[in-house]
Amino acid sequence: MRPGLPAPSNNPNAEYPFILDDGRVSFRVSAPLARKVQLLPLMGEPENNGSNGLGKNPYEMVMNADGFWTVTTPPIEPGYYDYVFVIDGVWVNDSGSTNSFAIDHELSFIEVPAREAMFYDLRDVPHGDIRQHWYFSGLTGKWRRALVYTPAEYDTDPTRRYPVLYLQHGGTQNETSWVSGGKANFILDNLIAAGEASPMLVVMDNGSTFLPGLKRLPDPPPANNLFERVMINEIVPMVDSTYRTTADQPGRAMAGLSMGSHQTLQIGLAHLDVFSHIGAFSPAPMPRFNVNTYYGGVLAKPEEFNRKVNLFFYGVGTAEWKICASGKNIVEKLHKAGIGVVYREWPGLSHEWRLWRRCLQAYAQLLFH
Repeated sequence: MRPGLPAPSNNPNAEYPFILDDGRVSFRVSAPLARKVQLLPLMGEPENNGSNGLGKNPYEMVMNADGFWTVTTPPIEPGYYDYVFVIDGVWVNDSGSTNSFAIDHELSFIEVPAREAMFYDLRDVPHGDIRQHWYFSGLTGKWRRALVYTPAEYDTDPTRRYPVLYLQHGGTQNETSWVSGGKANFILDNLIAAGEASPMLVVMDNGSTFLPGLKRLPDPPPANNLFERVMINEIVPMVDSTYRTTADQPGRAMAGLSMGSHQTLQIGLAHLDVFSHIGAFSPAPMPRFNVNTYYGGVLAKPEEFNRKVNLFFYGVGTAEWKICASGKNIVEKLHKAGIGVVYREWPGLSHEWRLWRRCLQAYAQLLFH
């Protein structure tokens, strides 16, 4: 038997994808009548530099006598990666893997584990719940779903109230993405158990439906008034009326990745009476950023801004080079203007979950102190 283990992201009892001890990954799919089968690593937005940890190009698979097509990759860095099989030109999900929502589809993904314990791993600590909260939005005329993380202790003390982090996903993702790809619940479980983060609720709602067909964010980013109204007039009041929240500005934070960071900046900076903590993870480049004119000019009043905002966080990876360069420029201008901002960058990481998990870990430790 080969030294290695099935991927932890596999469906129960599925042997493949199979991670070899040297870090290579073997994939297999049954397609005895197919003429050509490929393993396709799915690429992200251009900010990702066209990278995917599984590789930048399709892998040609080879069929054996039993009708199974197989391929083994070179060693893969630990992390989360989307992929599909391409069978005679048709995208097909891998029945051996669980799926996640990405590029507007349910797609296969693989989690390649690290050899050492990671901050996002499932550990033997008290675990919070992920609750599905369905609500009817009068502003959109549709039923919507929010996922709500409640900390492990939430049901044990019915008198305690909790602060809330509103956490937004990226473009072409949805409200499930921070759980399936980001492991947000495990990150919070581990931080809270270690005493490194305050117990909090985390609300994850779907922001993709508000930017139909928009693949690139112009500079400056466009206003998105519908989602802003849904967040302020429906989601926040619903959460405060349904869950035991502190229901005040010091107890509310907002953060997001990529498109979600744009939504966070737009909504959070326009409603400093609602949010006291604002986090932008991998925001789209803004080469024309102007402290005095962007976001309604709220940054042009540094003393008032710093009095209202307990944390302004900016996180990027150095491999998303356009975003990183823009981030450094923005943070430099903010500092010169007297705006307090925490800037973090992670060497070698790009527009990917390996980065955003680290952004959330760093941001969560700074909230609600």
